[in-house]
Amino acid sequence: MRRPTRDTAESNRKIARRTLVLGGIQLGVVGALGLRMRSMQIEQADQYRLLADENRINIRLLPPARGLIFDRTGVPLADNEQNYRIVMVREDAGDIDDILSRLRRLVPLSPEDMERAKEEMMRRSPFVPVTVADRLSWEDIARVTVNAPALPGVIPEVGLSRVYPLGADFSHVVGYVGPVSDYDLSRIDDQDPLLQIPRFQIGKTGIENKLEHTLRGSAGTRRIEVNALGRVMRELDRQEGIPGKNIQLTIDARLQSYVEGRLEGESAGAVVIDLENGDLRAVGSAPGFDPNLFVRGISVRDWNALNENIYRPLAAKAYQGTYPPGSTFKMVTALAAIEEGLLDPEETVFCRGYTEVAGTRFHCWKRAGHGNVNLHESLKQSCDCYYYEICQRVGIDKIAEMARRLGLGIEHDLPLSAVSAGLAPDKDWKARVRGEDWRIGDTVNASIGQGYVLTSPLQLAVMTARIASGRSISPRLVLAIDGIEQPSGAGESLGLNENYLRRIRQAMDAVGNHSRGTAYGSRIVEAEMRMAGKTGTSQVRRITAEERARGVTRNEDLPWERRDHALFVGFAPADNPRFAISVVVEHGGGGSSAAAPIARDIMLQALYDGPPPLSAYPSNVRGRIRAQQEQLESRVPPGAVPADRA
Repeated sequence: MRRPTRDTAESNRKIARRTLVLGGIQLGVVGALGLRMRSMQIEQADQYRLLADENRINIRLLPPARGLIFDRTGVPLADNEQNYRIVMVREDAGDIDDILSRLRRLVPLSPEDMERAKEEMMRRSPFVPVTVADRLSWEDIARVTVNAPALPGVIPEVGLSRVYPLGADFSHVVGYVGPVSDYDLSRIDDQDPLLQIPRFQIGKTGIENKLEHTLRGSAGTRRIEVNALGRVMRELDRQEGIPGKNIQLTIDARLQSYVEGRLEGESAGAVVIDLENGDLRAVGSAPGFDPNLFVRGISVRDWNALNENIYRPLAAKAYQGTYPPGSTFKMVTALAAIEEGLLDPEETVFCRGYTEVAGTRFHCWKRAGHGNVNLHESLKQSCDCYYYEICQRVGIDKIAEMARRLGLGIEHDLPLSAVSAGLAPDKDWKARVRGEDWRIGDTVNASIGQGYVLTSPLQLAVMTARIASGRSISPRLVLAIDGIEQPSGAGESLGLNENYLRRIRQAMDAVGNHSRGTAYGSRIVEAEMRMAGKTGTSQVRRITAEERARGVTRNEDLPWERRDHALFVGFAPADNPRFAISVVVEHGGGGSSAAAPIARDIMLQALYDGPPPLSAYPSNVRGRIRAQQEQLESRVPPGAVPADRA
């Protein structure tokens, strides 16, 4: 049956409306797509081009050249040498074991090296290059480069690695670098991305550690194009990093090498300080160690050899070690009493070999006693009883105050690892730390540098420099950074009475230059180079009444670790001081026999800026000194002598 005309027209109108709606929707979608395509292709073209490039372009960090370290004359102490190495990127390598096995056939690679590299690659992000082998020869690198198609993910590189030309002579001052470890990352708050580079070298001890940020510099970058397999096709761009700053120390490399050689065979520390500006000319600790062993990670065998040595070569005795100062502390006690107006330098005290205090007998080193002694004689002959008497007048608080004024019991601000503060004890310290009251016997012990008093060779050198100059000299180790000189340590006046200081210096002069002085055997004969000083011997064991009754056991008859420490402090020339020195020989016995001869030899080397004439020595030791000079001069590496002094 045929539909009415009206129904047909209505149906056509509905179809037309639907067609228009669908067409409009389609047109809207196409328009939106067109607008979006226009935005992406024109307005956001740079952004999407960058995203596309990042799929084929890698950006890698370039470690900067580490700053160099020199001595005061320009002798290199820490240098950088070219280092050929192989790195591997895990995500590009595929089968790590297979690639390492192939690589092992081309370059020296031990099973331990392979295992270490695998462990490090698994700890790091897959795109981070991991060092597999370093310090390779050019021939090794060439073989790897030729076989590159068969070694995906393996990249030969050339970089810089730290080297210490003078080895053990500066091991405790310059310190050393080593690969950054997980422990390093856990204990330092440093967001520098360089630290994420496996086996990146950072300072571990000494100057290298304390001035790490100065020496490290800033990273550079390079943009490289890689193919679908991750292989590097070409370098697109390179921006070099900012090298670390160079550091010049106040140390004299020639003198430092001499000091280390002169201390050889001992467990000892020695410090030489310039009185003009506080410059540390030598900071020696013996025995030392080769810091180059630590640069790539020290072996277990080498570590055990250092760690098990009873002379403790890893300890920087010159500024970390603390020792009872013994009789070298007597100048502190004397100055404290004089400054308080409680002692007349001409006043005498009778020494009968001991002094009784609160029912306890305190002995002088000379069993028969020294008789009547004044300040001058007490220092010259190192009488203990004189100080047992005067310390009771002044008290421990004033003695401790004078000690700190002279540089003891404080941590000197130096860029070195674990600089010791020592201890200048007083009543408050004992109550706070020990929970006990201070006793008069504690004061008596402290008056001669025993008991709780502890000092380092560095502090003793500063004390001596301040006595010799009358100024608050501070030790300076860094002379310049990138050619900019650092503040001097010359210091201002101590505010001590110059007449009293002169009396102390004259007595110290007599210690080394009067026939009855305790250091007369180690004197400097040249009158214009005369050395003033003070010997010291500090006990490390208690001598019982029974032992005194039968005779005190000689040091040489005791085991090494139970012998007394030997100390000496001095300055020269006595009439116009230029340098101050301190020497501590662990378990060396007597200061006059063990420490004073070393101090004299070092002082002469400093005064003459090289080997002194034999005429500066007493005639009875010149033959031995000649042989010693030849031996020590042959020991000084050529690099320790700058061209203008060779």
